[in-house]
Amino acid sequence: MNPQKEFLRHADDCEQMARFTRDPESRITWNGMAERWRQCALKIEREREAAAEHAPRKRYRRNIAPGWGPM
Repeated sequence: MNPQKEFLRHADDCEQMARFTRDPESRITWNGMAERWRQCALKIEREREAAAEHAPRKRYRRNIAPGWGPM
């Protein structure tokens, strides 16, 4: 599983815990943890986008028929 999906799954789990807790202070804590997991997932996404943007592109070489290339 990729880290971004794992982080989002943890965030969902924390939000579910926040919904089921009766203690307001615990609810705040669970929601805060969920938000932190979502920020981590967003950071991973941004890092991947930046890496893809700066990655060198592959150049494909055409096969040139004999006699057509430079001499």
